[in-house]
Amino acid sequence: MPAKETALGLCVSKKHGKSVRRNRIKRLLREAFRAVLPRLKGKYLLVLIPKQAEEYSLAKFEKGLRTALSREGLLR
Repeated sequence: MPAKETALGLCVSKKHGKSVRRNRIKRLLREAFRAVLPRLKGKYLLVLIPKQAEEYSLAKFEKGLRTALSREGLLR
């Protein structure tokens, strides 16, 4: 959604595990967003909701975010 400033919203449910694991997922998502941020074409409000997985990694989140944003034509 176009916006005045770029912002990120995260939604990590209890299905992902206890609070320590959910907070780790949020940290990884924020870092992946920071890595992709300079390539965004405009200013948007993004809400990320991760799928459940056995293992989470920064590389997987970053790749998924770049793929999704490029599919929508939001990356330079």
